[in-house]
Amino acid sequence: MTFTPAPWPRKLRSQEWYGGNSRDTIYHRGWMKNQGYPHDLFDGRPIIGILNTWSDLTPCNGHLRELAEKVKAGVWEAGGFPVEVPVFSASENTFRPSAMMFRNLAALAIEETIRGQPMDGAVLLVGCDKTTPSLLMAAASCDIPSIVVTGGPMLNGYFRGERVGSGTHLWKFSEAVKAGEMTQGEFLEAEASMSRSSGTCNTMGTASTMASMAEALGMALSGNAAIPAVDSRRRVMAQMTGRRIVQMVKDDLKPSDIMTKAAFENAIRTNGAIGGSTNAVVHLLAMAGRVGIDLTLDDWDRLGRDVPTIVNLMPSGKYLMEEFFYAGGLPVVLKRLGEAGMLHRDALTVSGETIWDEVKDVVNWNEDVILPADKALTDHGGIAVLRGNLAPKGAVLKPSAASAHLLTHRGRAVVFEDIDDYKAKIEDEALDIDETCVMVLKNCGPRGYPGMAEVGNMGLPPKVLRKGITDMVRISDARMSGTAYGTVVLHTSPEAAAGGPLAVVRDGDMIELDVPNRRLHLDISDAELAERLAEWQPLAGQPASGYAWLHQAHVMGADTGADLDFLRGCRGNAVGKDSH
Repeated sequence: MTFTPAPWPRKLRSQEWYGGNSRDTIYHRGWMKNQGYPHDLFDGRPIIGILNTWSDLTPCNGHLRELAEKVKAGVWEAGGFPVEVPVFSASENTFRPSAMMFRNLAALAIEETIRGQPMDGAVLLVGCDKTTPSLLMAAASCDIPSIVVTGGPMLNGYFRGERVGSGTHLWKFSEAVKAGEMTQGEFLEAEASMSRSSGTCNTMGTASTMASMAEALGMALSGNAAIPAVDSRRRVMAQMTGRRIVQMVKDDLKPSDIMTKAAFENAIRTNGAIGGSTNAVVHLLAMAGRVGIDLTLDDWDRLGRDVPTIVNLMPSGKYLMEEFFYAGGLPVVLKRLGEAGMLHRDALTVSGETIWDEVKDVVNWNEDVILPADKALTDHGGIAVLRGNLAPKGAVLKPSAASAHLLTHRGRAVVFEDIDDYKAKIEDEALDIDETCVMVLKNCGPRGYPGMAEVGNMGLPPKVLRKGITDMVRISDARMSGTAYGTVVLHTSPEAAAGGPLAVVRDGDMIELDVPNRRLHLDISDAELAERLAEWQPLAGQPASGYAWLHQAHVMGADTGADLDFLRGCRGNAVGKDSH
């Protein structure tokens, strides 16, 4: 793709606030001067908003204030005027009922932060799972020059000589305790080794996946995704990003120039190659909707089906993000995709260069971490999109994290009406369940939890775990952490709370899962299914006010990204109106 830079110099949108000598501009400019800014800083140079998702209650992003200072240094060096702006930080670690409940609220709030204030460009300072998509959604809607810099993954954890992956080993050790293979004391000892530095999850969880998606989309500088949070090169990346955004403003290089259909296709294929999180599905669908790109679940299946998973990282493989960085990081993966004819080489990036120009000369320094295609973890990675009478609008499964022997399975449904029902029953020795059954969890979708929490990877019953069984087929309308693993069908649409077929599954029903043929089937007649759906009643006790009401009234299904319906396709109109 060719891009023609805008002429420079020209009048920027920040001059609507600060340019000239009217009462209104003196009002805006004068208040800024109480921080000690000299008059010549308001001369029309690019004003760069550093949108910082730092929070003490977002541990993944707890070090971003330090990175913000490096971004500022880069902006100053390039002749810009940096202004740091704290924005809504939806923490995966602390928000209840789910950070996903607040992804759209964060995107809406940040969109208005950009639109209503004098920014000519934005640096999106992100890390934790929902912070990356929420800021990219907002930037796509406003369409001012924007660039991502992530906080980076934490260093490897180790417990008794074993690599400990964030999240992945939490699930593993928790199941080991229930199976009697690990004591609670040992679990607490392991806890101390799980998070040994600043940064996001060190597995290929959602945070690392979304950092990779930002880079694959062309919205971050090449190599950004994998640099560890505490590595000095992460700070260099932040400073270089600060420099670059100033030139992007001068060139008027915007998200709509970069986030094209080709860029999204590159990201989908990249997700397959890295064994990325299923959460990337809802986030990329939402971002595409904001920028006006027609992206569907069918694109995910079409583009990802034949992509081999070549990144040997947990939860699909054995290494962690630290090794991925040392091996060469995402640029190596993008080069492999380009060599295999699976990359739109001419897709534009924030550097002003094509994605192929950025990666064509990189070297793979460890072929046990980034594998050759003939040694891939799975030949058919990506995200499998399943359909059938149980999921008319689709459901997703991550083959690289599933058990091969369960990808074709027929079993008896054991139903949990909601997450509280699951918690009440799962450890009951009298529960009629064995490893051949299919665990079904309802009412945990965008409306149901509410917010679509990461509960789809239901822990197995202790009596099954004690047999040495570590995986069963699980189906829900929920999400699961990108750090999780198992034969888990997620995002079933329409969701139960919206009256989808999942809502009427009963204990004892037979369910067929056929991943090779992309089929998910409830084994009852069409007439019986129609009769059950006709008798279905919506959940009681829906919120009557506040954001929860807004969310419930306007959230769309997982199959379209679970965004709020009135925010799709709202790109542009970034200049605020003066009210003084």
